[in-house]
Amino acid sequence: MRPLLLILSALSCTFAQENADRQWYKGNTHTHTLWSDGNDFPDSVVDWYATHDYHFLALSDHNILSRGERWMAMKAIQKRRVTLGKSTLAKYRQRFGTDWVETRGEGDQLEVRLKPLAELKKRFEKPGECLLIEAEEITDSFEKVQIHINAINVSDVIKPQKGRSPRETMRNNLRAVQAQEAATGQPILAHLNHPNFQWSLSPEDLAQVVEEQFFEVYNGHPSINHLGKPNRPGDENLWDIANTIRLVELQAEPLYGLATDDSHNYHGGDASPGRGWVMGHAASLEPAALIMAMREGAFYASTGVTLNHLDYGMASKAIRFEIEPEPCVTYKTEIFGTRRKSPNLPGESLGVIEGLKVHFPMTDEFHYIRATVTASKPHPNPSFQGQLSQAWTQPIGWKVSP
Repeated sequence: MRPLLLILSALSCTFAQENADRQWYKGNTHTHTLWSDGNDFPDSVVDWYATHDYHFLALSDHNILSRGERWMAMKAIQKRRVTLGKSTLAKYRQRFGTDWVETRGEGDQLEVRLKPLAELKKRFEKPGECLLIEAEEITDSFEKVQIHINAINVSDVIKPQKGRSPRETMRNNLRAVQAQEAATGQPILAHLNHPNFQWSLSPEDLAQVVEEQFFEVYNGHPSINHLGKPNRPGDENLWDIANTIRLVELQAEPLYGLATDDSHNYHGGDASPGRGWVMGHAASLEPAALIMAMREGAFYASTGVTLNHLDYGMASKAIRFEIEPEPCVTYKTEIFGTRRKSPNLPGESLGVIEGLKVHFPMTDEFHYIRATVTASKPHPNPSFQGQLSQAWTQPIGWKVSP
């Protein structure tokens, strides 16, 4: 274990004793802007999340950090719109005013300056209310296999590391993240993105690369094959298969699941914001506190369901939480896990609980258990047909031999 993780593990014991001092913070860790392949200005993107009750946001453009001087042709900006309507620049000026918006040139030569993160922080950040975290989507591949890993709270760009196989490519990039963390002492959260994008990664891939602790169990981009297909597991099933392999065969740490937007389109279009997020239970709205909380499993993933009084951590004796109700909405919670007597049935459905209060004990019968909560209300901005609002808890009960 790396020295920094030893420190974080020791501190997490103190955290566990101070849960009463923690708060729930809502955030998105997968966001794109005009700095790479998004279609809106970074300040407009931040403003959307800040005005929709998000506490933290990671701007995670592809293989770049939003630093330095960057001007972009207005013609190129306008080409990225996928719907008609008021021009991107007109919307930008209307929201922020001409004193904030910087342009140069005229006509076909008109360019707009993209604001770097440092300037966005000065305008938007508020202690305890709004936090912007520097991030990068390390965008790599092996042949046709797409391997994208978000690195949250980086101090410098991490170049794609390549490899001789999909697994080696994953490992090389994760080790580069670990090396930067060790060199700077600044904790970095790394999560594997959309494993079913172009059917790139198998559950065995997710299991064997034990350097990875986080992946997207839900990604709001409609092209990532969230539900799978008859001969390929969906993201939830991938999760259960991978975790069962990690526990039964590898005696490795669990894989935790995040929900993210992967937002690209902000004027209408497919990959729009507000579809998935994480709720982290942290002592403060600071990068290190949020990352520490997530490393100990003190978070859940959501697409529209809010949980209260949630037990978390691998030492938990039960899945226990309450669902925050909404008018005219009903809820069912399905418990999934792998029984010790049947490890060949990973992620078996262990029961369904109706109502707002959920309690399901963790016993020696199971290797681990987790919960998926599904509301009766449709998702207001669905990424696939028939999508309902959901939430996912992290697995509990994990036991790894010394």
